[in-house]
Amino acid sequence: MRALKQLIRFGYQQAIACLFPVVIFASLAITQIIPLPSLPRYDWLLIICLLMQWWMVRSGLETRDELKVITLFHLIGLALELFKVHMGSWSYPEEGYFKLSGVPLYSGFMYASVASYLCQAWRRLKVELVNWPPFLVVVPLSAAIYLNFFTHHFWIDIRFWLSALVLIVFWQSWVTYEVGGTRYRMPIALSFVLIGFFIWIAENIATFFGAWEYPNQTDAWSLVHLGKVSSWLLLVIVSFLIVATLKQVKGKSPTRIEDTRHFYR
Repeated sequence: MRALKQLIRFGYQQAIACLFPVVIFASLAITQIIPLPSLPRYDWLLIICLLMQWWMVRSGLETRDELKVITLFHLIGLALELFKVHMGSWSYPEEGYFKLSGVPLYSGFMYASVASYLCQAWRRLKVELVNWPPFLVVVPLSAAIYLNFFTHHFWIDIRFWLSALVLIVFWQSWVTYEVGGTRYRMPIALSFVLIGFFIWIAENIATFFGAWEYPNQTDAWSLVHLGKVSSWLLLVIVSFLIVATLKQVKGKSPTRIEDTRHFYR
């Protein structure tokens, strides 16, 4: 019974942390089923995301510092979207007034929602890092992963080499979190894989409701290729490393190098 109660507590905290992504998915579904008047669908999605972001800060669910992090992710994601759409990796076929080079501005909020989840979960579960690698290792690794999303169109794709490097760098690193007064731990590399896999599931839901469209989905929707998990895995790693670095710079999440045998596995 205690394990069940802890699982429920953990699920509740995760659900609250996922509030922004849930609103985005719900909006995608509703606007797909029920056309809204006066404005194209993409523009309504932008309005909904802006209102949701305003409410999150106004209600205290997100802090102003977290808003800064989310805004950074919005810009990072929008830059990636502009490049990928230009290269034909995917498209946004519907009309919209607030589109930049074929990319609707609401798309940046899909990346921002990942940052929102990370920030919320970090604070609610009192996340701490154990054996976190040095700043001079984490920052170049994050930059290399992000740049590979661009450079692999013109040069070799080194995502698998980068994935192997992540395993080496974070082999002895753990993330610890608190549920109901009890602390648990998980290898950081495993947390990357789990978050990346669930985002891939979310991507299938998003493309089903027309958030964007891959070339193989032009005629009819089909499952997103499983290989995309690796892309989301790397994007999650970049997201996590940025959030972790900013948290440490702010002094809110000190790294600890200590005996962790007292944590539950």
